[in-house]
Amino acid sequence: MDIIDTHCHVISGDLAKYPRSPLDGKQSGWATTRPVDADGMAARMDEAGIKQAVLVQATTAYGYDNSYVLDSRARRPDRFLAVGTVDPLRPDAAEHLAAVTEGGLAGVRLFTSGSTVPTQGEWFAAPESFPFWEKAAELGVTVCLQMRLGPATAQLVTLLDRFPSARILLDHLGYPAVAESPADAGAEVAKLAVHPNLHLKLTHRTLEPLHSAGKEAAAFLDPVLASFGAHRIAWGSNLPAAEQSLPELVTLAREVLAEVPEAERHEIFEGTARRLYPGLPG
Repeated sequence: MDIIDTHCHVISGDLAKYPRSPLDGKQSGWATTRPVDADGMAARMDEAGIKQAVLVQATTAYGYDNSYVLDSRARRPDRFLAVGTVDPLRPDAAEHLAAVTEGGLAGVRLFTSGSTVPTQGEWFAAPESFPFWEKAAELGVTVCLQMRLGPATAQLVTLLDRFPSARILLDHLGYPAVAESPADAGAEVAKLAVHPNLHLKLTHRTLEPLHSAGKEAAAFLDPVLASFGAHRIAWGSNLPAAEQSLPELVTLAREVLAEVPEAERHEIFEGTARRLYPGLPG
């Protein structure tokens, strides 16, 4: 079984060619203390037995400047695809989306909450964003949405209903509170499965608390897998935001998913990624 990493970040050491321009002017700690460039990422992929990876824009390093992920993809099209960050509120958002996907981006990401954005933004569902979502649906572009479930879930549901053809990939499963209650967290995520255009990205953010939960992890995994199906779930490492090595992150995922049938694990580690990003080489 091949493994495709749908969520890793690369940062260049060449500050002159690729100057830092983090969203809201604040870099994340990992971007400054343990950056990995594209060559380093390829080497780590070799160590972990990963065939291909989706380079997701390091928003907390480069903001809306997608130059490095695009250049990294261009240099290694056999190994990488590029997902860039865009602003869906700009007046020409629809035209801009068409241009950047034509220019090499296989998908785009909206960063509405994260390590440097503690307050969950709800702007991703503002009426001003509707032309962006209409164009994303028209182009069949996968939109990664970095957000936290909770008060903003209502906005997510509104989008899913309004744009049923827009393919949304929820980064880190929306950070469900697995550590507090695997069962409650599983129920919260599972109820979103009624929206067929929503997909889930499974990373260490969820896998770590599931590993710690031991047998109780099934209270989360069972309803999520039953409702979404493995064909709507894709694995991503989140390296180097994750502190572990890439082989360790692969092992973590394998251990948590050990009781999942092999055919479903194949979907999570490879099959779903290929449907979300058909540009991945065979």
